[in-house]
Amino acid sequence: MGNFALAGPDGKEAVEELRVMGGGHLGPIDSSRIPRYAGAATFARLPRLDQVGRADIAVVGVPFDSGVSYRPGARFGGNHIREASRLLRPYNPALDVSPFERVQVADAGDMAVNPFNINEAIETVQQNALDLTADGARLVTLGGDHTIALPLLRAASERAGSPVAMLHFDAHLDTWDTYFGAEYTHGTPFRRAVEEGILDTEAISHVGTRGPLYGVRDLEDDRRFGFGIVTSSDVYRQGVDEVVDKLRTRIGNRPLYVSVDIDVLDPAHAPGTGTPEAGGITSRELLEILRGLRGLNLVGADVVEVAPAYDHAELTGVAASHVAYDLVTLMADTLTPDHPSTSATTPEDK
Repeated sequence: MGNFALAGPDGKEAVEELRVMGGGHLGPIDSSRIPRYAGAATFARLPRLDQVGRADIAVVGVPFDSGVSYRPGARFGGNHIREASRLLRPYNPALDVSPFERVQVADAGDMAVNPFNINEAIETVQQNALDLTADGARLVTLGGDHTIALPLLRAASERAGSPVAMLHFDAHLDTWDTYFGAEYTHGTPFRRAVEEGILDTEAISHVGTRGPLYGVRDLEDDRRFGFGIVTSSDVYRQGVDEVVDKLRTRIGNRPLYVSVDIDVLDPAHAPGTGTPEAGGITSRELLEILRGLRGLNLVGADVVEVAPAYDHAELTGVAASHVAYDLVTLMADTLTPDHPSTSATTPEDK
C-alpha cells in the first residue's frame, strides 16, 4: 500500500496520499497514519517535485563519486540520507520553525550524471542546478563527492548575480591544484571556484579542518585565496558561540552558500565517508554552528561525501539527514511563500 490507506468497506485504495498539510503546502507523509518504514524514501518523506509542480526549496541528489581520491561510494550517499531522513518530523524545535509549513519543500529526485566523464558531469550538474532554480527556488543538494560543489557554486553565483560568500565545513581544505594532473576532483573545487571568480574572497572560510597536510604551502596557498580557517581544535577550545560570532562577522549579509562535507565530523559520529580524519567536531557542534547562522542570506547548500558502505547503524546517514534538515529550515526561515528573500537583516550587515 505504500503511502496510501485503505478507504471504505470495499477495501479499495484511497486516491489521496495521507500527508501533513500546513500553510497551504503539501507536506510529508503522515507518520502517525503510515509507518515511517513504509513507502518510497523521499527526503523527510516529502512530496516529489512532480507532485507539487513548484517548490520554494528543492532537495536534489547527485549520485556521483568519480572525483574521489580514496574510498569510493558517495554516489550512494543521497539515497542513504533519504532513508535515514524517514525519522525527521515537520517541526524543528531548535529553531522554532515548521519548515514544510513555511514554504513548499519537495524532493527533486536525482540528477543523471555521467560517471565516466568528470567534465561532462560538472556541466550537467551546473545546468540542472540552474534549471531547478530558474523560478527562484533554493537548492539543497545531497552528494555525491565534493567535486559537485564547483558547478553548484557556479549556478548559485549566476543566480545571485555576484560572487557568493561560502562556509565550507570539512576536515580538508579542498583547495589543492591537481591530482594526477586532473584539475577537477573532490580535493580541488574551491581553488577552481576562486580562480573563476565565483566566490567573494572577503567572505569565505573553512570550518572543522584538521589532520596532516602535504606541506606548509597548502596553508599558504589557502590564505592567498582569501580563506579563513576555523579548525576543529578552534571549535573545541573557543566554543560554538565564539565561532558563530566570527563566522557571522565575516559573512555579513552577502549571499551565502554552505558546503558540508560530512567528514567534518569525527569518525565516531560519521564513519561512513571516504577520507576520514581523527579529531573532528561532534554532530551537536555542527548542528549548533549551522543554527547560529539563522537570518543570514543562505542561497544554496550541499551535504556531500556520505559513503554508506562504511557506515554503521546509519550513524552517518542520520547525521547528514539532520544537517540537511537544518539547512532546509534555515532557508525556510528567511523565505515567504512564492517570494524568495534577497536579503536578511543581521547585526553584522556590512
